[in-house]
Amino acid sequence: MKSPSTIIARSLFMLSFCGLALGCNNDPAKGKTQATVGSATEPVVAAPAAGAVSYAFSNDGSTVEFVGAKVSAKHDGSFKAFRGTINVVGGDATKSSVNVEIDIASLSIEPAKLAGHLKTPDFFDAEKFPKAKFTSTAIKPGGDNGATHTVSGNLELHGVTKGITFPAKIKIEPEQVSVDAEFAINRKDFSIVYPGMPDDLIKDDVLIKLALHAKKAP
Repeated sequence: MKSPSTIIARSLFMLSFCGLALGCNNDPAKGKTQATVGSATEPVVAAPAAGAVSYAFSNDGSTVEFVGAKVSAKHDGSFKAFRGTINVVGGDATKSSVNVEIDIASLSIEPAKLAGHLKTPDFFDAEKFPKAKFTSTAIKPGGDNGATHTVSGNLELHGVTKGITFPAKIKIEPEQVSVDAEFAINRKDFSIVYPGMPDDLIKDDVLIKLALHAKKAP
C-alpha cells in the first residue's frame, strides 16, 4: 500500500505535469452535448404501421464507440458485436423507431489489461449483465450542434434502465438509413461507480459515439 506522502507527491507531480501539458486535455465530454438522463419511459407498443420499412444494422458496417478518461490518460474503446433495427414509417424519422442490443463482452480497448478490468464487476460486469439495450420512445426534429433530430429512449446498462435524450443526425434513403450521434453520459447514473486510484481518479462522464448504417431488410 502506498503511503499518504507518496500519494500526495505523485498527485502534485501529475497536476504539475498536466498544467504544463496544456491542462491535460483528458475530458472526453468537454465541448460535447450531455445526454439528458431521467426515469425510463414505457415504450408505446403498437401494431406495425402500414408501409413501414425495416432496416437492419450490425457491427458489420457500423460502429459503437466510447471514450473514457482518468486524470492521467484518455482511452478510446468500442464494442465489436451489436445489432439493431430501424423501422421507418413514410420516410419520416419522427414516426420511426430504433432498437439496439450490444454484447458487453465484445468490449475492445487498449491496453488488453484495461479491457479485462472493464469487464469485471468494478465496471460493466459483463458476466452478470451481458447485454446493453436501447429502445427509442420518441424522435423529434431538430437538435443541438447541427443535429437533424433529438432521440429519446430507454437505455438498459449494468442492470439499470434510464431514459436518455440525445441529438443525432439521421438520414433516410431508399436503401439505407444512417444515424450518427456523439454525446456524453455520466457512468454513475448507471451505477458504474468505481473511482479509480486515489491519485488517478476516473472521470464520471463517458463520450458515446455512434455511426449506424442500416440496410433495407430483404
